[in-house]
Amino acid sequence: MTLDHGDPGDAPSVPAPLTEVIDSTRPSAAEEAQTIAASTNAGTLASLTADGDPWASFVTYGLLAGAPVLCVSNMAEHGRNLAGNPRASIAIVAPNAQSDPLASARITLAGHVERPTGDELAAAREAHLAAVPAAKYYVDYSDFALWVLRVERVRWVGGYGRMDSASAQAYLAATPDPVTPGAAPAIEHLNNDHADSLKEMAQGLGGFPDTTEAVCTGADRYGLDLRVVTPRGIAYTRVGYATPITAAADLRMATVELAKRARSALSDPPA
Repeated sequence: MTLDHGDPGDAPSVPAPLTEVIDSTRPSAAEEAQTIAASTNAGTLASLTADGDPWASFVTYGLLAGAPVLCVSNMAEHGRNLAGNPRASIAIVAPNAQSDPLASARITLAGHVERPTGDELAAAREAHLAAVPAAKYYVDYSDFALWVLRVERVRWVGGYGRMDSASAQAYLAATPDPVTPGAAPAIEHLNNDHADSLKEMAQGLGGFPDTTEAVCTGADRYGLDLRVVTPRGIAYTRVGYATPITAAADLRMATVELAKRARSALSDPPA
């Protein structure tokens, strides 16, 4: 029998929540995209050759108010491509330790490139050097040029089954999440030392009262992402803090409050 990924009958069965998810607030696609763009300094640039063929290249970049700033040589194929056709996009993968690459969060920023001038040129140079310090050795060579990608389209993929688009306006108005970049130690601590609390969060707040195991897979300003194991299968859910937080240092207090609220919900379930 041939399986068809487009046929819902061929999709893996993911258990649905059995009770209300109390607060599933999460970053918007624009916020997610800004966070991923700020999490690294390298991506894959897609440009067009003189013959109109697609050309993919590994590049480094800085960010100028969310817009990628490239520094490329006109001796490189992608440098000549940009000079000949400004249409371009860049794919950026969030750095993480996912064993399955397709489970990793990533974005594509598409639009057209322009050479910055005047005050923007100085700002673009500074932005690129701040993200790629090694560029100081070649940024001023005559064959290198700075290009700013004017973002016109944004696509965010958070892993299997999580994806969305954002307008350029929403992306440029958003800011990177202040918690995610420094959350790894707190996530590791939660998983190693507070597995029971995570399970209670999933049971009492995350809509899965039949959870037998829960693992924190992410943290941001609004809440925690949980991977839950139930007798019905594996699912993903969300538990939100009482109020958004502004730094990874606030995670401890926010998760303590979540644990207390989860225990309260479990000891006094709704009628």
